[in-house]
Amino acid sequence: MTTFIGSTHVDNLDKYYDLVRQMLLEPGFREEDFTRLKQDAINFLKTSLREGNDEELGKERLYNIIYAGHPYAHHSMGTISGLERITLPDVRDFYAKNYTQANLVVGLSGGFDPRFSGRMATDFAKLPKGRKQARKFPAPKLETGMKIEIVERETRATAISLGFPIAVNRAGKDYAALALVASYFGQHRSSNSYLYGQLREKRGLNYGDYAYIEYFPRGMFQFQPDPNLARQQQIFQIWIRPVEPINANFTLRAALYEYDKLVKNGLDQQTFEETRDFLIKYVNILTQTKDAELGYALDSRYYGTGNFNEYTKTALSKLTLEDVNRAIKTHLSSNNMRVVMITKDAQGLRDAIVNNKPGTVSYAAEKPAEILAEDKTISTYPIRVKAESVTITPAGKVFE
Repeated sequence: MTTFIGSTHVDNLDKYYDLVRQMLLEPGFREEDFTRLKQDAINFLKTSLREGNDEELGKERLYNIIYAGHPYAHHSMGTISGLERITLPDVRDFYAKNYTQANLVVGLSGGFDPRFSGRMATDFAKLPKGRKQARKFPAPKLETGMKIEIVERETRATAISLGFPIAVNRAGKDYAALALVASYFGQHRSSNSYLYGQLREKRGLNYGDYAYIEYFPRGMFQFQPDPNLARQQQIFQIWIRPVEPINANFTLRAALYEYDKLVKNGLDQQTFEETRDFLIKYVNILTQTKDAELGYALDSRYYGTGNFNEYTKTALSKLTLEDVNRAIKTHLSSNNMRVVMITKDAQGLRDAIVNNKPGTVSYAAEKPAEILAEDKTISTYPIRVKAESVTITPAGKVFE
């Protein structure tokens, strides 16, 4: 999916559209623009993402690993080697093959003259008819068993991302159930979620801990996900924001400890009802602007689900606790968990994991006795991974 998104004041619509129309229907394909954009993309992967953002690096690396050999294996910006090889004729060929009427969807929202939509339809009808490039992607195939990759980088903290593929996307019958589970366990940027309460609120280990069932890049910069990132397959992902390196071994064990409790015990009736009521209201926040409303409408067209708000609210209102706990047992496990950790002392962290050294935790303030007692359990909670499945990758090798 490639999406071009823009908005402008209605008074500027004609001038704005003239620019957009020219760029999309009459691209210049100038060598200097190509060279600049190509270098910008390479710099983003090499510098902004690989060297300057441990959290987004960890999350994107997790996708690299889970989707190895799959079309989703690389960052949406590409790979460094791929960008270095690409030529301007490659771009022209891609445009000619894919920018066709058969692949095109145009969405409009807000205040505009009905004649404007007719004008757009006439203009974009100039694209070649083409043939719809619909591809069916296979599900990723992972070896059974946990695997941990430690990315070695000069950094002061340790970022952690965990996840595995799920056979559910927004069109799936268990979408609402798993969305509720992710919200309960790790609602994005919310202090009410369970994992946040255990790791951040009670223990002060980091700034937050979240869970997702849909691709959510740039999460550290946003309170809501962007629309138009629709995918045929998704993963269940846990994002542990950076912790002090001395606490990294403990924090990984704590995340697995809490996750395994979720899988074993499920939710209770009160938690289920509270989370469902929250999500039914939260749906309105996701589509509170015209931009977002249009974006979700396009996603619903992709998934074939109808109006996003109505679809999601109806599915949530029909859910039962039994539905949710069945979905947990069906889709969530630790059998194929993939873990990415970004840290400076990669060898030391690997040794602690493969030699099953108890996780240590250092607090800035005194903690209640019940927290300290639970910490003893967590410190030796097993990380069920073979030594050969814990690997170290230099940051300079990522996204190549």
